Order: sequence, then C-alpha cells, then structure tokens
Amino acid sequence: MSTFPSDIEIAGNANPEPILAIAAKLGLDESDLELYGTGKAKVKLDTLKKKSRGTGKLVLVSALTPTSAGAGKTTATIGLTQGLARLGENVCCAVREPSLGPIFGIKGGAAGGGYSQIIPMEDINLHFTGDMHAITAANNLLCAAIDNHLHWGNKSRLDPRTVSFRRVMDMNDRSLRDTIIGLGGRTQGVPRETGFDITAASEIMAILALASDLADLKKRIDRIFIGLTYDREEVLAKDMDVTGAMAMLLKDAIKPNLVQTLEGNPAFVHCGPFANIAHGCNSILATKMAVSFADWAITEAGFGFDLGAEKFFDIKCQYGDLCPSVVVLVVTCRALKMHGGVKKKNLSIPNVVGVAAGLPNMEKHIENIAKFGLPAVICVNRFAQDDQAELDLVLERCKELGVAAAIGDGFINGGQGMEELAALVVDTAKECKDTFKPLYDWNDTVENKIEIIAKEIYGAEHIDFTSLAKKDLKMIKRLGYDKLPVCIAKTQKSLSDNPRLLGRPKDFVVTVREIEISAGAGFLVPITGSIMRMPGLPSEPAAANMNVDEDGKVTGLF
Repeated sequence: MSTFPSDIEIAGNANPEPILAIAAKLGLDESDLELYGTGKAKVKLDTLKKKSRGTGKLVLVSALTPTSAGAGKTTATIGLTQGLARLGENVCCAVREPSLGPIFGIKGGAAGGGYSQIIPMEDINLHFTGDMHAITAANNLLCAAIDNHLHWGNKSRLDPRTVSFRRVMDMNDRSLRDTIIGLGGRTQGVPRETGFDITAASEIMAILALASDLADLKKRIDRIFIGLTYDREEVLAKDMDVTGAMAMLLKDAIKPNLVQTLEGNPAFVHCGPFANIAHGCNSILATKMAVSFADWAITEAGFGFDLGAEKFFDIKCQYGDLCPSVVVLVVTCRALKMHGGVKKKNLSIPNVVGVAAGLPNMEKHIENIAKFGLPAVICVNRFAQDDQAELDLVLERCKELGVAAAIGDGFINGGQGMEELAALVVDTAKECKDTFKPLYDWNDTVENKIEIIAKEIYGAEHIDFTSLAKKDLKMIKRLGYDKLPVCIAKTQKSLSDNPRLLGRPKDFVVTVREIEISAGAGFLVPITGSIMRMPGLPSEPAAANMNVDEDGKVTGLF
C-alpha cells in the first residue's frame, strides 16, 4: 500500500512558474515587483493605484470551532482558488503569513496542505522575505527606546509601573511571558516588570496588517499607547522619537508578498496576526490587491468564525472599506465528532451519532454568518478516514438548513477536488446584493460592544467585568478611546472563554479580566478567560522531527 506523500515532498516535486508569469495573470509586470529570486516577489505599493482593474468579488473562508483534529481552512482557501481557476475564473487568494512559533510547536505552518498548497512552501513557512523579523525588530526598537527614555531622565514623567508595551519574539517561549528587566545596578536601566509576547500578537503586526500606506503606518505608530505619567496622562510612541526609524525597518515589510499555488494561481501572503490574541487577518493591502487585480479574491480569517471572521467584518472590513460577498465555512467530520464528545483516539472509527452530536457547533456558526447579512456555503473538508455515511449526514443537515454545501477534496485532488464547491461559491456570490453589515456600531459604549459580540456570536448568557477591567473602562473613556472597535482575546477552542466547553455551550459567562489599548492598531483588546499572548511549546515539539542535510534539503517540515 502506497503512502501519501508529505506536504514538503509534494511541494518539492512541483514545477512552479516564474513569478513574473504569475504576476502577468494579475496584469502586473517586472516594474511593479521587487523580486526575491524567481519564485517570490514583493508588489510595490503604488501598483495598487496604477493597475487596479476595479473591484472583484471578495470571498471569506472561515471554519467551525477548531479542535486538535484540524479543519484545513488554509488548505480549503487555496484549493478553492485552484478550483475557481479550473472553472475559468480569474482568481487570486490572500492568506496569512506563518509564525515560527506554531511551526516548531504543534499547530504547523500556514501554506496549506496536500495538493492545495502555496509555494515555495519551505520558504513561506520559514524566513520567507523577512517580514516577521522586521516586525520584531521595529517592536523591540520601541521597547528599547522606552527603557532608554526612563534611564536618561524620563522627560515625559512616564510611570514605569504603567508601561504596557512589551517586547516580542517569533517563537513559543513560555519562560519569557513575565520578566523583570533593568537589574544589575544604575548603568543597566530602570528595573521594572514586563514580558514577551509572540510577534504575531504584537501591535506592530496589527498596525502593519491594517495600514493603508507608509504615511498611515507612521501615524499609527505615533498613536501607540505606552503608559501613563505620574499624573495619569497618556504617553504615546511619538514621545519616544523613533517612529521614523521604526517605519524604516518596516518599509519593505509593508509590501505584500506574491507567490503561487501548486497549480500556478496568484497568491498573496502578507501579515499573520493570530485570531485568538489579535485580529487574525492578512493585510488590508494584500486583500485590496487581490480584489483589484482579479475578478475573485479568496481570503481567510484565523481560527473559528467567532474569532477571525468576526474581527474581519467588524475591524478589517471597516478600516479597509471592503465588502465581502459570501462566507465559506469549513467543517470536518473529525472536528464535529470531537465537538460531539468523541475522543481524539477514536476519530478514525465511523460514528454517525458522534457527528450528529457535534452539528450544533456548525449550526451556531451558520447562524452567526447570517447576522452579518451574508450567505454561507459549507465546505465539508474530506479526510481520508471519513465514512461516507458521516459525510452524507452533514450534507443532509445543510440541505435542511437551506445552506449550499459540497465535499472538499482539495487536499488529495487539488483544484479538481474543489470544482463543485467553486461552482456553488460562484452561484451564491453572484446572487449576493451587497447585504453585508457589521455587527455593532463603533460609537456604542465599550461594554455594549463586548456584550453584543459575547451574546450574539459566542452565545454567552452574561458578561462579567473584573475590578481591573472596570478600572480599565474608566481610563479608556477618560482618554477618549471608547469609540474604537473591540478585538476580543479569547480561547480558540470553544465558543465560550473556557477551552473545555466544546460543541455549542449554553448558559455560560464570559469574564473580561482586563482591557488593553491598542490605539495604533485602532482597537481595544478585552482579554477574557485565561488566554495568553505567548504560547508555549508542547511536550513533543514538531521541531524535534525537523532537520536539514548537507545539501540543504529540509525534512520533517510537515
């Protein structure tokens, strides 16, 4: 019995087209690009104005609540792109940039899988064009400037105890979550408590993803909230005098990266904020380029619909003036069984009852899609062990709900396995009459915005604000940040803020323990439950199985 090749083996056997040929499919030529070899390039920012063809249809790919069994959202996004191209459509996808932390940890990369991948897969999942390093450097330059400011007289009278801007690194390292710096005497700086977040959770990442150009990037950096003075007045990044230097570090990172799918379709890969601890979407610039240069733009939002998709609609679409046409919701029988109470070790055993028990989770996400005024198409992402009776049950339930659905076979069969889904997307999107609407009004109170999301999208019964969160709310209103949208940090493993509550939990309380100000990005971050912004490595990290030989050939990278 033959073994299905690994992702890196499939990618390694591909015959990619020159990146100039891929660019030509979008109406771009060499003068619009900054080449990184023959397989990848950055697109110059002025190209968006010079070469725009109009506005294509925007399709968002999301998923049910994630489980350790996987859903394959990025794989479905890339497969759908390939499927649309096989139907003769002019299409481009825009996906997120992988973080090294999950790659070496447990989650894996973000380049798709099987025969629905973007390439060069190895480069994309590792250092790529250096964007992650530029974000890390710019973030930590500001941190160094803050501590240098404190050391050399503290002209702004910044209270070190209130500094909320933290250092970052693009790796899972739990030991750095909470640290004390400045120890060792007067020459070593001012001692204070701080810590590290992962780069994908940094405000600089969010700023880069939401900036419209370099000028906007600088304005957003200037607005970063650092902390308070001893008189409880705000101190901003502009007071540290390093905005220009930070923008200089990010001048190339702000340009979207252009690569291709295994079947030679254009793909933008740019920015990768996590959806559970940030807003979870690729950059506005990349999505706008996809919409402007192709008739169909397929993009994704991180984790389940309750996280990345809600933030895509209520934050990204509002800042980017984007109007999506349809949502593709990725579901799997494996994930449904886990939501129905089946243990992971038993997922390969056919269990129609287990799938049926997990369907309420899918149904809740379908209800949530309708709250944004958008139609849904369900992609039942097939895994090799799936039983046909299980697949039929999901399709039948979708039919009962009046929602279009198709089996997705992109992992095994590439674009050919996604043609039926692609046809449904075309039919559904063409019928959409621009009915998209955000969930809440930014001018509402912060408490109401949080409550609307928690009750309408998560299904919470009540929202509890800790004493610290209530104190934060008062400060936010006093400083005039209460009209910003909210980007709730919450576990991705449940609709609730408790990762152990699977399926469609009811009668639960969401606890907001504190609210941070990300004024540069342009949102507030209510932190719920026990969510953390620096992940840790698992007991058996994926890195333990990776290697490179004397010829530079990588193994073990999925």
